[in-house]
Amino acid sequence: MAKASVATRVATIPQDITAQPSVDPDSAENLLAGAHLGERIKKLRLKRSMGLVELGRKTGLSASFLSQLETGRVVPTLRNLARISLVFGKDLSHFFSSGEQHVFRIQRKKDRVRLPVGTPTPDYIAESFGILIPEGGLRPCMAEFLPGDEHQPFHPHLYPGVEMVYVVSGSMEVTRRGEPYTLEARDVLYISAETQRSYRAFGKKPAKALIISFDADPGEVRRPTRRALLNAAA
Repeated sequence: MAKASVATRVATIPQDITAQPSVDPDSAENLLAGAHLGERIKKLRLKRSMGLVELGRKTGLSASFLSQLETGRVVPTLRNLARISLVFGKDLSHFFSSGEQHVFRIQRKKDRVRLPVGTPTPDYIAESFGILIPEGGLRPCMAEFLPGDEHQPFHPHLYPGVEMVYVVSGSMEVTRRGEPYTLEARDVLYISAETQRSYRAFGKKPAKALIISFDADPGEVRRPTRRALLNAAA
């Protein structure tokens, strides 16, 4: 009787377990290839000026294995991908997002606020465009600096990143670490946001400038050393 019971149980096993897989193996491989995991990993590594040996030391993976990952010869497990994502401070979804951004935003002049800054009289007037970029990391602003010694210079706060200033009209005086520089209309300034600096109008007319602040890690702002460049090429 026991044998008959076993035979009965075997006979009732669902047939689809032994059927051919419904997922095409080639389609699965194409899906992984389309994610470009190796390219994304290499891009993050080079952005940090990091060599394969250093990344291997941080992740516990060998440099040769990481090299195979970047060239697409092997596919990482989720565990290994998690190790890599932790090194770069990324979520796992970063490696599988499409990366496509279809952005189209318009902000009308009438919808922006001109904000006087300074007391008792304003030193400059700020007009922010930040609402167009809610993702952060980029902060554009139009600043109008008022002329006269009664108006104090604008001292931007210090942060890891860089700042670009395009003079739209008038003349500006930029002071960097106590040394003054004069910028005329259509001049452009590019400066580390970790530098002590100040902006003000130069002369008897207002100066208008577009100021764009870019957030970044300190390591991404500094010029990479020769050793770092050699490691990155490894």
